[in-house]
Amino acid sequence: MSIAVTLEFSGGAELLFDKQKSHAITLPEQSSPWKLKDLLPWIRDNLLKERPELFMQGTTVRPGILVLVNDADWELMGELEYEIQQKDRIVFISTLHGG
Repeated sequence: MSIAVTLEFSGGAELLFDKQKSHAITLPEQSSPWKLKDLLPWIRDNLLKERPELFMQGTTVRPGILVLVNDADWELMGELEYEIQQKDRIVFISTLHGG
């Protein structure tokens, strides 16, 4: 079953995604449940427009990017192991500011 979710980028992270803050996406069906560790490379390969090193570091988001799942810190949800649910709202907020 495919999963419909909303992704939001703010705090400057939206600049990496053509300045588009909100994305309604449908994740394709796969044999195992979608987890955040699967979503991050999907975002990198399908939505990210420039400078992937400013969004990801290795297999996770780079330090300085807060991740919220339905308004809760992803650290409370199991981080990369969180199983994405239908209609989840996943927010990426950059706390890094250039100067």
